[in-house]
Amino acid sequence: MAAEKPTPPFDTFVFDVDGTLLDTLDDLVVLTNDALAEFNLPPRTREEINSYVGNGVKALMYQAVPEGTPQDVADACLARWKENYGTYPNDLTKPYPGIPALLAELRRRGCKLGVLSNKFDGGVQFIMNKCLPDAVDVQHGEGGPQNFPRKPDPTGLLTTIEELGSAPARTVYIGDSPGDIHVARNAGCYAVGVDWGYHDPADFAAEGWEPDLLVSDPKQILVLAPEV
Repeated sequence: MAAEKPTPPFDTFVFDVDGTLLDTLDDLVVLTNDALAEFNLPPRTREEINSYVGNGVKALMYQAVPEGTPQDVADACLARWKENYGTYPNDLTKPYPGIPALLAELRRRGCKLGVLSNKFDGGVQFIMNKCLPDAVDVQHGEGGPQNFPRKPDPTGLLTTIEELGSAPARTVYIGDSPGDIHVARNAGCYAVGVDWGYHDPADFAAEGWEPDLLVSDPKQILVLAPEV
């Protein structure tokens, strides 16, 4: 028998970062092309880099280097990207409109808030602390001290939920990609897709991972939270 689908209201909300909470693309373009340039590799367009986002920086850089690039050069580009990330100002990155207000209202309603991203864990800590400091209770990325695998493996999401003192049936996972819906399903959570991120909303159905709710404005997520 199929597991019963979680139903609102929910008291736990876990978010993807890039393309969901934060518009990071302009900084990702600069960081990626700076790393490529250091190894005399050609730059990528904004549209190309947009298409690479969502599966972690390793996947991004391995797609950004030209086909046939030696593996040691691709690995060096990846290492340089990560090294640069911690010193680069990331001044072009900002929360999407309505996100700070959404997080504040969810917290006002007593909800538990978390982040789980495929961005490497150090990058998640850096950019969340810079752009949305203290906005969530728990924040994790790929790897990190607990060596979380990338989504859609549910390990990171399930651990985040446990750290929040909650359970999958009480949790909403929110993201902009089919992989975000996939991880929500794998963990047994309610799945929300957003249409303002880096992926075409048509990708959800095309890849077979339709969300339980698709939203075009952050405040629409509040229908899933307890009334106060």
